[in-house]
Amino acid sequence: MSDRTQEMEEQVAYLHKTVEELSDVIAKQDMELRALTQRVDLLIRREADRQSEAPGAAIFGDERPPHY
Repeated sequence: MSDRTQEMEEQVAYLHKTVEELSDVIAKQDMELRALTQRVDLLIRREADRQSEAPGAAIFGDERPPHY
């Protein structure tokens, strides 16, 4: 086998390994993103419940800041 062919096979093997590693990273980040999205949704629901339970309290979540 020529040196050029050997070099190209090594490069392909290296690239294949890199793609697998990046795929694993993406899969892990996807799981983390899903978990964080669930937490944010839970916090939004809790805050909405808290604001709706407070009698006479102003709901600030949907109001624009005074500088608008």
